[in-house]
Amino acid sequence: VVFRNRVDAGRQLGAKLLDAGAFQVENAVVLGLPRGGVPVAFEVAKAIAAPLDVIVVRKLGLPWQPELAMGAIGEDGVRVLNPEVVSSSRVSESSLAAAEARERAELEAQVAKYRRGRPRLTLYGRTAVIVDDGIATGSTARAACQVAGMLGAASVALAVPVAPPDTLAQLAKVADHVIALESPHLFIAVGEWYLDFSQTTDDEVVALLELAASRPTGGPRK
Repeated sequence: VVFRNRVDAGRQLGAKLLDAGAFQVENAVVLGLPRGGVPVAFEVAKAIAAPLDVIVVRKLGLPWQPELAMGAIGEDGVRVLNPEVVSSSRVSESSLAAAEARERAELEAQVAKYRRGRPRLTLYGRTAVIVDDGIATGSTARAACQVAGMLGAASVALAVPVAPPDTLAQLAKVADHVIALESPHLFIAVGEWYLDFSQTTDDEVVALLELAASRPTGGPRK
């Protein structure tokens, strides 16, 4: 166990980002992956005096193998496809469109639930710092990095408390900066690295986003 809870992990991660100097934190927008990434991201945003938002992505699973992602979607109609999976599985355009419509409805519901009518923070020309409470396979983090780029981020940084080194190496292909406090070769689950890894609720996410939005660092909005 390295972290007491997500707040502790976020504070340590925020301190690491300030020390690292890998990118200009003055131009950053911190994006938490809901739900567990948001308490970590809240502390990171506070540490580097940056605005906080969520980045909501939905994976597009194959109709007959939902766990295998053929792509992902983000806000503002953004869609990222995995051409190898799409090609090898011979997914029809109609099947792809149906999957996107289904996931788009879920995405919009999540956005409405978390933001409560606030517009998303613009990423255009800024550094998007994507934060989660830890990464195992990295498929959601990969989608988030790609979506942030398509939403106009000038650069993308991925910052997490813990992730296995092979996953970090793969994510370095889609992020300009990858920062992790711990990258153990013997990795079983993210929760192993926390004393308290209890589930984050939607209400907690909403409360943290509202609190961050009330700070002077609320940032430019779209």
